[in-house]
Amino acid sequence: MLYETDVLIIGGGLAGLTSAIHLSKSGFKVILLEKNDFPQHKVCGEYISNEVLPYLKWLNADPAELKPAKISELLITTQVSTNLRTNLPLGGFGISRYLLDNFLFETAKLQGCKVFTDTVTDVSFDDDIFEISSTRDNFKAKLVLGAYGKRATLDHKLNREFINQKSPWLAIKAHYRGSFPDGLVALHNFEGGYCGVSKVENDLMNVCYLVDYKSFKKYKNIKDHQENVLYKNKELKRLFETSTMVSESALSISQISFEKKDRIANHVLMIGDAAGLIHPLCGNGMSMAIHSAKLASELAIQFLTKELTRAQMEQLYHQQWQQNFKKRLNMGRLLSRILLQPALSRILLRGLVMFPSLMNYIIRQTHGKPILTTS
Repeated sequence: MLYETDVLIIGGGLAGLTSAIHLSKSGFKVILLEKNDFPQHKVCGEYISNEVLPYLKWLNADPAELKPAKISELLITTQVSTNLRTNLPLGGFGISRYLLDNFLFETAKLQGCKVFTDTVTDVSFDDDIFEISSTRDNFKAKLVLGAYGKRATLDHKLNREFINQKSPWLAIKAHYRGSFPDGLVALHNFEGGYCGVSKVENDLMNVCYLVDYKSFKKYKNIKDHQENVLYKNKELKRLFETSTMVSESALSISQISFEKKDRIANHVLMIGDAAGLIHPLCGNGMSMAIHSAKLASELAIQFLTKELTRAQMEQLYHQQWQQNFKKRLNMGRLLSRILLQPALSRILLRGLVMFPSLMNYIIRQTHGKPILTTS
């Protein structure tokens, strides 16, 4: 069947759902294609900076009703028992993707967005219109937003350069129940990576860690790797030994790339992780995804109301992306390269502990000011 719409959004993660709400709220016809059903768990640090709260409230999507965990402090530990604790200037909150994505999904539907559970197989652009094929239907749209995450088969179709580059990073995530301080997000260093821990709703802990695949593949499974590598950090050893995993199983994702991505491919505006992935040590990827959705949505509205040409919209989106996220991504790429080298990784973590102002600098480089709307 053929469907026509103003905007078609590929992917129902944070960025895709946020744009769906924004554009539907503004009176446009929006179709969102997501390959999985809601709700679903995702590999994610599940920490969001409070900088996005004014914007989410404007969208009528205030996460306060989900009772997230409030977070105000950051703790960093190393294998050599050195610790750094510092305040987060804006603070943030912990919320599971299972709960938050479903909340945004329901909000988007209430605003009039049509959601299809389907996989996009092709996107073409001709005569100023998009034609999109999925496994079941066909679509025509004036504008397409790519919000399908870190990597997908569609990246090959769009000839995106980064998709052909191998990445050494593997991420593993699960929810646990155990003793962990309120108001804290912790980053625990171990050989070949680091682990983020913070509370989400219902007093659960989200434990998500990033590891170099070369380090991980020496062991038969996740448990062996944890006991032989992560346990060398005494805080992680205590955490795993005194906590109970409540997830049915740990989730994992490989080939996580922090390399540069084009923001626009074949006139598709990329948002969220599809446009650029910040290193989790910078701790603000979820906020960046939401912010990128705001930038794209506001420019999309100007294009759809003929205030901007397509070329002007694309140029402005690239410029605004660079202005808001270039420093964050550069810092993330620098950190990912350092953490791949054990000697430099140890120097970095020790430096952060010895010079807390360095950690404050990283926080300033990777967190923005409260995101306000002009509408």
